[in-house]
Amino acid sequence: MYDKSKIIPGLIIFVGLVTLPFLYNLVTADFKPEASLDTPVINKMSKKQCVRSKDIMKTEHMKVLHEWRDSVVRHGEREYGMIDEVKYEKSLQKTCMKCHSNKKDFCDRCHTYVDVKPYCWNCHIAPEGK
Repeated sequence: MYDKSKIIPGLIIFVGLVTLPFLYNLVTADFKPEASLDTPVINKMSKKQCVRSKDIMKTEHMKVLHEWRDSVVRHGEREYGMIDEVKYEKSLQKTCMKCHSNKKDFCDRCHTYVDVKPYCWNCHIAPEGK
């Protein structure tokens, strides 16, 4: 009635084909990239500190940039504030890219990993790698 000689190998082949993409991804997956903080400005800093905490900037930097853009463009509020006696301006070019000048190693590495194409450089001039 049942044809065991065909069903068992058929199930093994089916399970193998279904799990093949998962196994392939497990073997060939890239590891999560780390942003390179090796820039001349950051290396000269005695206390390495950003305008917000590292965890917030990793996950919500676009929210920060959108808030800055809206407050500068719509309300003319350019000053971000003082952190450890350093005055910061709400500016991608003057504040963020001053320290993170290695766009290729800092921005592009993570954006490529998560397949995001930010539109920052439609208006801003992208820094050249040094």
